[in-house]
Parts: sequence; structure tokens; C-alpha cells
Amino acid sequence: MVEIEYRKARIKLGNIDLVYEPAEDSFLLADAALKEAKAGMRILEIGTGSGFVSTVLLENLKDIRLVATEINPNAATCAKTNGVEVIRTDLFKGLKSRDPETHFDLILFNPPYLPTSEEEKVPGWLNYAFDGGISGRETLDRFLDEVKDYLKPRGEVLVLISSITGLEAVKEKMEKLGFTVDVIARKKVSFEELMVVRGKIL
Repeated sequence: MVEIEYRKARIKLGNIDLVYEPAEDSFLLADAALKEAKAGMRILEIGTGSGFVSTVLLENLKDIRLVATEINPNAATCAKTNGVEVIRTDLFKGLKSRDPETHFDLILFNPPYLPTSEEEKVPGWLNYAFDGGISGRETLDRFLDEVKDYLKPRGEVLVLISSITGLEAVKEKMEKLGFTVDVIARKKVSFEELMVVRGKIL
């Protein structure tokens, strides 16, 4: 069993051929989430993967209520092994938007952001961790179209994107949906820049 340690948390990764292995994008989102999250918050992570970001939050913050979703059954099992409460579903499908229990102060998402043609798809469940569709924004756009139904008043979202994804296109969509938008973290990695974009409902 492969394990990594980060910010006081030990995360079991299971079979990394079946579950996305945390990398620079995961670390950047975890660090940004630690700065934004506060005691007493209800937090949702969409697409938790191994449970890395959620585990870091749970190990470092007291009195938060955190739940996550994940479509890959191998990843969902891995996240549960790490102590994360996981609903196995696609994005928000397993949640009821009219239920107060599914309204959150903070919603996190590290979507698949690589522009992906049919020929570039990865076999099996792991494809969900990489495949952002032709634009690289297809899964993120679906998330943004639904996320406000699950936010409390004055709630916020943190999404991880790449310069490949197109920051301006993401900002434009979020602003049209009623968010104020800013970039709260950046990291240059190889040929791209990773960014954490914050959207707030005022």
C-alpha cells in the first residue's frame, strides 16, 4: 500500500493504476482550501479521488463537516479507507439540492482539465481524472452549471484549473453565473501554470 504524508495527514493511495495519484494540482488545491476553510464550515469536495484534499482538511481543521463525491469506484473505496465520507456518484447527482443537509459553505473541485480527443482517452475509470473533453472545460462547465444549487448564501467555490483550460473563459462563465471571481493561488509546472480560482456569491 503506497502512502504519502502531507500537512500532518497520511494518505493511503491504493492501486495508483486505478486511482489518480496526488500531484502538484492536488497540493495546490489542498493548500488553498486550508487557507479558506474555517471551523464550523460544511464542506463538499466533488471528485475527491483518493481523498487527498479532504483528508488534509480533516486532519488540520476542527469542527468541520465534510462530505465528498467520486465517480470512480476504486477511488471512492480509497477515499473511504482514508476516513472520508464519500457518495459514489457523478458530480452532484447523488445529492438533493433542496435538502438543507446538502448546502455547503465551501465546495472544492479539481476537475479533469486536459483537452482530450477520443483517441487520447485513457481506458477504464481513470479516464474520469484526466478527460476534460475537447475544450478541457466540459466537466468543469457541468459543475459550474449546478454548483449554486448546493451553496449556502455567501458560500464559495474553489476550482483548480490550468492555463491550458483557459482562465478567461472560466472567469467569464463564473461571472455570468453570478460569482465574483479571483485567482488565489498559482504554481508554474512544466509547460503550464496551475491556478486555484475562487468564486464567491455575495
